[in-house]
Amino acid sequence: MHLRHHIILLYSGIPVTGIGGNQLCCAMSPESAAQNSTPGPIARFATPCRVWAVGAIRGEVEKLQALHDQLEPALRAGDKLVYLGNIIGRGERVRETVDEVLRFRRVFLSIPGNCIGDYAILRGRQEEMLHKLLELQFAVNPRDVLRWMIDQGAGPTIAAYGGTARDGEVAAAQGAVAVTRWTQSLRAGLNAAPGHREFLSSLKHAAYSADGALVFVHAGLDPARPLDAQGDGLWWNTAGFETMTAPFFGTERVIRGLDPEHRGVVDTDFTLSIDGGCGFDGTLWAVAITPGEAQVDSLSA
Repeated sequence: MHLRHHIILLYSGIPVTGIGGNQLCCAMSPESAAQNSTPGPIARFATPCRVWAVGAIRGEVEKLQALHDQLEPALRAGDKLVYLGNIIGRGERVRETVDEVLRFRRVFLSIPGNCIGDYAILRGRQEEMLHKLLELQFAVNPRDVLRWMIDQGAGPTIAAYGGTARDGEVAAAQGAVAVTRWTQSLRAGLNAAPGHREFLSSLKHAAYSADGALVFVHAGLDPARPLDAQGDGLWWNTAGFETMTAPFFGTERVIRGLDPEHRGVVDTDFTLSIDGGCGFDGTLWAVAITPGEAQVDSLSA
């Protein structure tokens, strides 16, 4: 079994509003959804709308600040904003990157008419790994899992919250009690950063527009499964995304923020990828998508 299966917990989809008569998600009454615009692990954006989507950032705070400088004057009342995961990881300024995301949330919500339901941050691979790092003592092979995470770019995240990979490996070799002490120290570092624990706990698994036109994911999905039945495919099933030959349950587009090849903005008949390799000396992208319109606007830094 691939090591990633040691660090991913499958989730059972929490029902959200049915869309357009299809089975994109399980059903919940529109009245209930209206009272809480982002219930459960899947965010729902009211329509009509224009949605700004930001690709993988990977701890590159300077590029995120530059992108935000361009995005702020472009925003207008009624816009939605979604970050497509991998806010953290790889880049050396993980804490500052989260702080910048939280700062810009305040900017976005200060626009008259905007509310928290117009905004979402998706959990990416790096955030999923941080969740599992905090529970490393429960892994079957914690030392191997930790080494795999570090190979995937989790080292700067560990350092951001006061830990070292070396100390983690030593603890893993000593047993569950030592690993528990190490993860508790990481958790304390996370709790000491204002807003970061809440940031991590508020992340969504996916998002969609209420008219069923747009779906937003981190890395991929299985085209044969409804959105709330995707499990860890939202983080790892890039092949399913790349082989889509028909609309996903009647949607216009599925938009993702991680492309393993970092090809920038890649638009196909049914999908849109937004990953220029930020964190790998590449470009950070944001695009604006409007349901029913083929053209997308883009910003880069």
